[in-house]
Amino acid sequence: MSATVLTASALLLDMDGTLVNSDAVVERCWRRWALKHGLDPEAALKVVHGRQGYATMAVLLPDRPVEENYADNRVMLAEETADVDGVVPIGGAPAFMAAIADLPHALVTSADSALATARMGAAALPMPAVRVTAEQVGASKPDPEGFLKGAAELGFDPADCIVFEDSEAGIAAGRAAGMRVVGVGPRAAALSPDAHVEDLTQIRVEAAGDGTIRLHIDEA
Repeated sequence: MSATVLTASALLLDMDGTLVNSDAVVERCWRRWALKHGLDPEAALKVVHGRQGYATMAVLLPDRPVEENYADNRVMLAEETADVDGVVPIGGAPAFMAAIADLPHALVTSADSALATARMGAAALPMPAVRVTAEQVGASKPDPEGFLKGAAELGFDPADCIVFEDSEAGIAAGRAAGMRVVGVGPRAAALSPDAHVEDLTQIRVEAAGDGTIRLHIDEA
């Protein structure tokens, strides 16, 4: 392993795949949806991560009216919110969240508020006071809107923020926002983030005397 140190003023955290392992639920719900619409579930699962549901549906069914995607998305969100079987924290997430509790950070997720609350609760992780959920943005990742809103709510310049993400859409959103990106987990490994870890056990958080955050990263 090699050690990397990144310095930031604030951290912007994705949820699914980054803090919470919800792959079991996501795969159950999206496999059902794909089969219902005559799609290959394996192909569908390659594009679901990181996006809001309606945006995934637009990729998979490009000729379908957007209103149908929004309607299906509402059903999908209800199913995912009710199903927390197998939702667990990503390795190291409890200690990581405890380490940043008093430091500037925000949750920036493609989940809506109810789903975010259900999954963070199921994983026994504290919900950040500042959070940007699906209801607060007009465009899904890979659009940078969510991360830019998170930085603005925390009061920091995008260049002074570090994003934690696991998906292609999320990493693209962080880059488009002008932020550095720590990639978490296997999906992020091939996407050339600024640093990559298998899970959050490889990160040590240090609050520097000048108010900045130093991340000591043992890269995979």
